Amino acid sequence: MTLPEALLAPAPQGIFAALPGARAVGGCVRDALAGLPLHDVDMAAPFPPEEIARRLEQSGFKVIETGVAHGTVTALLHGPPVEVTSLRRDVSTDGRHAEVAWTADWQEDAARRDFTINAMSLDAGGTLHDYYGGEADLAAGIVRFVGNAAARIREDYLRALRFFRFQARYGRGAPDAEAIAAITEAVPGLARLSAERVWAEIKRLLQAPDPRDSLLLMGETGVLQAILPEAGLPERLASVLSSRDPLLRIAALLPVGTDLQSLSARLRLSGEELARLRALHGTDAVPAGRDPASLRRFGARVRTRGPHATPGEVARIAAASEPGAGLEALFDLGPGPDFPLLGRDALAAGIKPGPEMGRLLAATREWWIEGGAAAGREECLAHLRQLAGSPPA
Repeated sequence: MTLPEALLAPAPQGIFAALPGARAVGGCVRDALAGLPLHDVDMAAPFPPEEIARRLEQSGFKVIETGVAHGTVTALLHGPPVEVTSLRRDVSTDGRHAEVAWTADWQEDAARRDFTINAMSLDAGGTLHDYYGGEADLAAGIVRFVGNAAARIREDYLRALRFFRFQARYGRGAPDAEAIAAITEAVPGLARLSAERVWAEIKRLLQAPDPRDSLLLMGETGVLQAILPEAGLPERLASVLSSRDPLLRIAALLPVGTDLQSLSARLRLSGEELARLRALHGTDAVPAGRDPASLRRFGARVRTRGPHATPGEVARIAAASEPGAGLEALFDLGPGPDFPLLGRDALAAGIKPGPEMGRLLAATREWWIEGGAAAGREECLAHLRQLAGSPPA
């Protein structure tokens, strides 16, 4: 096949020259065959990592030892970085980690990969090396494990989750029966995975164009109940499919009343991720009316939870709980208005710092919202002084 443009760039071409026998591997080969844009280029070579680093540095590359213990270095020349990995074979695995040894056998390296569509490689001359039928599987829309599905999953239980992400992106028609049987059997092993790896995989799945069928399949195998028992029916995602934002999608997937703090603790969400989920998943009533004052009130209430959500996003989450409620007209609402007062304005009005200041500012903000969030700074200051019993300025 003709080398894709990404492999004609200076860095990949320099790697081909510096490392005789090097090939592009994995996702960039898969996506080139599928006619999809290439976002990352990964390459492999039949040398130990120290030898790869030495040869690349001699050829003018800057080399970063990003994962040298696992055989991977990052090569920088011109343009995006390229990861280069030594060919490997598994010595031992425990379901989470693998002890590896270096090899010069390309088929041995391909045999330890997860899916046939990820086990292909492409050399400098454009020859495709496909030991396990990945090209045919990609064309047929089949996501199939390399070799024995159960054995591949036992090597790393995360592969049971990765299957659904690749099924959502590349699968068509009925899923591979051997894969589904092996995944169903492997559900108890998911408990061995770290929360960080599980959460990262959930987010990647939710970034697929339409993950609903894969989520249904996860429910049928018991995987969804094991990793995200809070999830509602996948059809709840219908209102958010126009966005690839995984936090927006998971907020839509979670029914009203979900314990977000518990979910966050279990999956170890970042503070920013939890804040966004809370903002998206609030209980603010979507306005029954569509008049400007009602919409401004709605926008202002969303805005008071911080810059983590827009009224349009909250309306999409509400539509997930109330399909057919006619909320589509609100989906394009942007950020709501900001309350025009800050703590320093209260200080300037003679109000001492402390709980009373917070109470007065909150009361003024509520008055501002109920008035359609239309009052300006001076009107809000006058109302704050009135509440505080202060004379007008």
